[in-house]
Amino acid sequence: MRKGQIKNVPYLTDTRKELRKNLTPAEAELWKYLQNNKLGRKFRRQYGIEHYITDFCCPKEKLVIELDGEVHNNIVQGGLDEERDERLNELGYKVLRFENKDIFYNADRVISEIINHLKNIK
Repeated sequence: MRKGQIKNVPYLTDTRKELRKNLTPAEAELWKYLQNNKLGRKFRRQYGIEHYITDFCCPKEKLVIELDGEVHNNIVQGGLDEERDERLNELGYKVLRFENKDIFYNADRVISEIINHLKNIK
């Protein structure tokens, strides 16, 4: 990683590309709402910040959206998620987390929460 580089570090390029090609069903569903500036902001999929790969990121607004599946209920993974969120917060990013099932069963609420957050950014 080049000194001072925090976004899309080169050693993760292939991993990010692979993840973009193989979105989870929940990621693919949420992407339908986020792509092509549908919410008035540009979002990117599998966006790298330091050594983390975020599910979705609006770099301009420093907003990260993470979708959590069953694995995130594991106490170890939960701790790693907490550390990751803390580091992203230190870098000025706001992290919104949703469970995968929310995208399929309550997408309107998820999108409303994202829109409300975007409205509150100054």
